Amino acid sequence: MLELYDGPLHVEEILNRWYNEYRNKNCGAFVTFVGIVRDEDGIDGLSFDVYEPILKNWFDAWQEKAKERNAYLVMAHSIGDVLNHQSSYISGVISPKRRAGLELLDAFVEDFKAKAPIWKYDLVDGKRIYAKERSTKLPGSGILGSK
Repeated sequence: MLELYDGPLHVEEILNRWYNEYRNKNCGAFVTFVGIVRDEDGIDGLSFDVYEPILKNWFDAWQEKAKERNAYLVMAHSIGDVLNHQSSYISGVISPKRRAGLELLDAFVEDFKAKAPIWKYDLVDGKRIYAKERSTKLPGSGILGSK
């Protein structure tokens, strides 16, 4: 399940909804990661652009990996502005066993940071400034990788 939201994520609502949706799937673990925008380098927050077709294909490939382990993968991400101390990213794995969930979530989050088609901007004094020094070029992205 891939969900995109305008602005910051409502963490409690999303996690509670996912928990209620998946708790009867006879799995023993619901492992989550919540990303929170840090107050650093003088930014007021972050802003995000998302290229949905590539993100969906990337996520669908990960869903297949999760199915191989009898697990479910969930993810929510913000589009637009997210201020400091708010959440822009949540992911989770619902799996039969704890170890499978922990391993799958770790690999998923690391791959997300490297390959998801999401561009990050710093918010400073009401302006969006592309965070080029903290961005990675997407493999095979051509022009999309060099915003």
